[in-house]
Order: sequence, then C-alpha cells, then structure tokens
Amino acid sequence: MKPRLLSLISAAAILAAGTCQIALAATPALPPLQHSGNISYLSGGVGSDQSAAIKSVMHNYPLTLEFAGKTNSGNEYLADVPVQIANAHGTTVLKTDSRGPFMLLSLPDGRYTVTARHDGKTQSRTVNIASTTRAHEVFIWAM
Repeated sequence: MKPRLLSLISAAAILAAGTCQIALAATPALPPLQHSGNISYLSGGVGSDQSAAIKSVMHNYPLTLEFAGKTNSGNEYLADVPVQIANAHGTTVLKTDSRGPFMLLSLPDGRYTVTARHDGKTQSRTVNIASTTRAHEVFIWAM
C-alpha cells in the first residue's frame, strides 16, 4: 500500500510541476520597469503577447501613452518615439524613448506636459495626474 501511495504522490507532484511550467510559459512577460527619479515606467508592447500583458496592467498606472501612425490601411503602432515630460514649472522630469507603442507611467500628482515626436513632427498634451484619476493619451501621426 505504501508503494502505491508513493506513486500517487509522485504522479501528483509531476502533474503539478508540469501545470506550473505551462502556466509560466503562457504568461507573457511585461517589459522591465524603469526608474527616473520618483517616476517609474514601463514601455513596450511589440508583439501581441506583450501588448496584451501591458493592456492587462494599464489600470495600475496613472498615465498611459499610446503611439501610432495613421496610414491608408489603418493605424500602425509605433516604437522608438522620443518622449519628454515636464512638470508645471517647465522642468523636464523624464526624457526617454518608447520601446513600443505603449508607455505606462507612475508619477507624482500634478500637472504635466507630455511631448512626443515622430518623423520630425511633435505633439504635446497637458495631463493632470491625481491619486483618484487616470489619464490616457493617444498620439497619432499621419504617415
């Protein structure tokens, strides 16, 4: 009876380990969290798996940015978009390039100007960040 119980326990352990590996493999990885002063952000979304992973955590970030180019066949996501964020005093608090079409940011409450550039064309948005609100800005350039 002991060998049979040991076999059942071993089989259950192997099944559980296999299930955990499948679950980990099926969970797409988010891009790494970056830090600049008291701002943390992640950027990416290239590929459908990473894009879905980012979309699933957007609600955790006070500011979400999206970058796309408008073409005759529809919108195409953009990466490598230079982004600059300045506070209400005009001081740059973040200057970086997007690593994909999405950028999710956690930054202190306040009023900010977000500037993004693609193909020599610059767009700016003013956003208000507060602990109870979320801002979502979409930057679309004609291509």
